[in-house]
Parts: sequence; structure tokens; C-alpha cells
Amino acid sequence: MRKTHVLINADDFGLTTGVNRGILDSHVHGIVNSATMIMNGHAVEEAIALAKQHPTLHVGVHLALTWGRPLAETSRPLTKADGTFRYTNRFLTETAPDPELVYLEWKAQIEAFRATGLPLHHLDSHHHVHGWAPIQDVIVRLAEEYETTFRALPTLGAHRELWVTERFTDQFYGAGVSRETLDAIQPGASIEVMVHPADMDDTLPSVTSYLEQRLVEKDLLKSYQRPDWWA
Repeated sequence: MRKTHVLINADDFGLTTGVNRGILDSHVHGIVNSATMIMNGHAVEEAIALAKQHPTLHVGVHLALTWGRPLAETSRPLTKADGTFRYTNRFLTETAPDPELVYLEWKAQIEAFRATGLPLHHLDSHHHVHGWAPIQDVIVRLAEEYETTFRALPTLGAHRELWVTERFTDQFYGAGVSRETLDAIQPGASIEVMVHPADMDDTLPSVTSYLEQRLVEKDLLKSYQRPDWWA
């Protein structure tokens, strides 16, 4: 059978030390072959060091607009009084930001990554906000500017030439975290599978409600045997 490129991408690299440990464990001893780094996370420096120690792990940028603090000084209009981003995972119901401000913020996040010296594999975003219609031109502009690709989302179907893979699945999440979900991946066009492995740490409960399933994900990602047709 002809091999299919399967990108098992772990989101949130750099969010906390537990996330970092879970991702690296799932790479070294499991099927994770890619991770995207959230540059305003609590454990970014550690993630950078780990990535440099494990060059077999592809690393990209997990662009943030719906969590944490911005990196660009121009981003004050994008924040609440406490200095954190005003947008949430319910951004579709929220007032759209100035695309130029998002561009400057995401450019700052990408530049922070580039300053590490790590090669940039691709871009995606926290809560898939890069596919939000009012700002989707931003991700296209940045991908072209940095000569890279981004996570395939239906709203960005007009720019398939910039997709990191030809297909994307977010089924391995929540109730879908199972061996059956991985077994259901079909051969053919290249595909990205979004995953969120982690170990528990003191910080994780304060930054995400998605907790116990991260540990279950890690165990499955470590024990799953890559089929022969996966490239």
C-alpha cells in the first residue's frame, strides 16, 4: 500500500511543564511527530530547550489570541483591563478585532519563535482562531511572508496551497480520545491529527478545563502502533 503522510501534532507546547513532558514523552515513546508552541505559555523556555534536544520533533507556532498575554506592544486594544487577551473560545460571538493588530501580534509571536533558532514547520492557532473569517487574511499573509503553511480548516479552503496537510481531523479530543479514532484514519491524502497529551502539574488546572483527557491521550499516543502505511 502506498504510504500516507500522517502528522500527529500536539498543540500547546510550552503551555506548562506538564504539557511539555507529555508531548516529549508522546514523541520519544509514541506516535507524536509534530508540536506547535504557544509563545506566551508558562513554560516556553523549557519547550525550546526540549525541542533543541529532540530535532526529530517538527515544531511550529500555536498562535494565541484567545488565551494569555500578548507579546506585541501594539496589542493593548486586544486585551482586557488585566492585560490578557479579551477574546475567548467563543470568539465567533465576539466583536472582531482589527486585522492589522492581529497581524502585528502574530508576527511578534512568530518572530519570538524564529529567535530561538528552531526551524519553523507550520502555523496553527489556539481554538482554531486563525480560521475566523474576519481575520483569516492574516494567516494567509503570514504564511506567505514566512514561506510556511498552516493547519487546514474548512473556512480556509480557498488557500489549500498553504495547508500543511490536505486533510485535518480534530476527532481525537474529548469523548473521541480512543484507539478507534486513530484506527479510523483512512489512507490517501496527507492528514494532520490534532492531539493534546500532557502530564498533570500544578499550573495546568488554572489554564485549561481540558485536564484528565490529556493524560488519557498521552497513554494512548504512547501505546498505539503506527500502521505500516503511515509515513
